[in-house]
Amino acid sequence: MKIAVIGGTGLIGSQVVTDLNAAGHEAVPHSKSTGVDVVSGQGLDEAVAGADVVVNLTNSPTFDEASLAFFQTSMDNLLAAAHKGGVGHFVILSIVGTDQVPELDYYRAKALQEKLLADGPIPYSIVRATQFMEFMDAVLSWTADADTVRLPATPIQPIASRDVAAAVAEVAAGAPLNGIRNIAGPEIFTLDELGRITLSHKGDNRTVVTDPTAGMFAAVKGDVLTDKDAHLAPTRYTDWLS
Repeated sequence: MKIAVIGGTGLIGSQVVTDLNAAGHEAVPHSKSTGVDVVSGQGLDEAVAGADVVVNLTNSPTFDEASLAFFQTSMDNLLAAAHKGGVGHFVILSIVGTDQVPELDYYRAKALQEKLLADGPIPYSIVRATQFMEFMDAVLSWTADADTVRLPATPIQPIASRDVAAAVAEVAAGAPLNGIRNIAGPEIFTLDELGRITLSHKGDNRTVVTDPTAGMFAAVKGDVLTDKDAHLAPTRYTDWLS
């Protein structure tokens, strides 16, 4: 199959392209660096021409309210190009619990992206993943100073990007789900606990203070960012750290 991977040069996209090509498909990466712009629409018709499947892994440059406009415009442009090009399967990557955290602009934006796809004219698949292990350093930096890192006790189920890419590639190569597949890491931690594990592994002597008001994940109520019934990936957090 010919598969157009939009956002195919990023963390997940580059691995998806590698996996699909290794499986015998013709996966072509597209991004701004290859002349494709999902907001202006530049290069989209050419990128999806002849493709059996489109995988959209582009992401908003911000996590604030502007992310809603990004996903509205980019999905409108991509769906129009894919429909015009006769694409038979459209895949996106989303977030477990994205429809359960309306307090966060970015999660509302991802929920909008899902709705636009589900309401669109093309058979589709949505892969929802839990939080990437690779993002933990960024999460720590949001609420850190020289001596402490403040984190809420939000339950999360971290997954390695390698496992996310494998799941996206598998779904892209299969029949459209016309629904959602949840994928998650094999272990559930509270975010403050995960912070302590991460700092200890790095030899970082800062103290993690449990603070229910700290950072973006403070807005999350309950365990909506975890899913014990999801397709569980193999990589454990401490193995990934090592």
